[in-house]
Amino acid sequence: MNRKLLRIASPIAIQGIVTATLTMVDNLMVGLLGETELAAVGVGSQLFMVHYMLVFGILSGSATFLAQFYGTRDMANIRKVIGFAFVTLSCLGILFFLVTNCLTDAVLSIYTDDPAVRALAAVYVRINSWSFLLLAFSSPMEMAFKATQQVRLPMIVSAAVFISNVSINYILIFGKLGFPKLGVAGAAIGTLSARLIEVFLNMYFAFRKNNEFRGSIPSFFGWDPELIRRVIRNATPTTLNEFFWGFGQTMYVAAFTRIGTTAYAAYQAANSLFNIFNFASFSVGDAALILVGERLGEGNTKNAWTLSGHILKVAVWVGLLLGAVVIAVSGPLSMVFNLSDQGRTYTHYVLIVFGATMAVDLLNGVLIAGVLRAGGDTRFTMFVECGSIWLVAVPLAFISALVWHLPIHLALLMTRTESLIKVVILSARYKSEKWMNTVIEDL
Repeated sequence: MNRKLLRIASPIAIQGIVTATLTMVDNLMVGLLGETELAAVGVGSQLFMVHYMLVFGILSGSATFLAQFYGTRDMANIRKVIGFAFVTLSCLGILFFLVTNCLTDAVLSIYTDDPAVRALAAVYVRINSWSFLLLAFSSPMEMAFKATQQVRLPMIVSAAVFISNVSINYILIFGKLGFPKLGVAGAAIGTLSARLIEVFLNMYFAFRKNNEFRGSIPSFFGWDPELIRRVIRNATPTTLNEFFWGFGQTMYVAAFTRIGTTAYAAYQAANSLFNIFNFASFSVGDAALILVGERLGEGNTKNAWTLSGHILKVAVWVGLLLGAVVIAVSGPLSMVFNLSDQGRTYTHYVLIVFGATMAVDLLNGVLIAGVLRAGGDTRFTMFVECGSIWLVAVPLAFISALVWHLPIHLALLMTRTESLIKVVILSARYKSEKWMNTVIEDL
């Protein structure tokens, strides 16, 4: 089982590192232009983060069914779940595209009151808004590849996306090879171009002959009402969970930008660096949903319990190890971006806070997005995560920034209180075994 966990988790980890490094490189390139440009991309990215968390919530709720159907090798129903996810994400993408282009200034004003930052962020958001539509095509396929344990394919796609995005960004941001210097607009065009490549590659792999769930286009539709009802019932809490979690994260930005542009630029820089470690570690959660969900689909609850316990132990050790690495290299990493001396100092301290709390964050992530969701226990995790973010973390972020006037690293540390509360509640839920359900029964 250790070998299978490694086989599933390793490609997902590599994909996560590539994805996070892509974000870091984007920020690094833009950061070379100045703190205002870096802050603008950070603020503009908040809309895409909210959208991504909704996408992740819909797909995570759907992945429970994919993993359990894979346990019975029911490819017909796997295709139907993929088709339903595509239609749902298409509607979501259209909504975000319209809101982003029609209400740009009103939405950005939530996150910053700096007119220079807001003007540059508007350019980034309007160009990149087409990504909302493209993700409806690529994301369900990526989810299906993972759930059917074809985990190398998303890794290959992400590597191609990384290379194309970095190359186009470099050319357009700095005006190389005879192209004009577009700055923030160049970063948006580079990201959008990479998304187009991502769509084409995912579609190619999805419909080639040796893909496990390959089928005719009509086979992805014609849904059974009972199946869709169950998917919606399971995915609604995960979608609300990720939306309110993601929206809560953007509220940190709304609070932290009030501390100052330099402070927020440091937070943005540290967050993009930390995500390299964070995405890699959370591959354990994806592997947990896939493997534990497969066991539950087979009806093997005893093996699912044993496997989940082993995965949680791995999560704790991975979190401790990577957290220590983040703390150890926080000094050199803080020098990567073109920030002021104060900005670099803040980046250093913020990275230390992230590293110190990583083990708890990872354990929470694997419990919520991996083990408990594998058994369809999505409503309970929604209440726990949303409650801890909105009743604890978000109020503390604004109080720290606007009332206590704490520096950015201490304001961030205050928000970490919610992780400790959450891990106690989630651990008790796990031990109760109430999360072990077979959601595909009688389908």
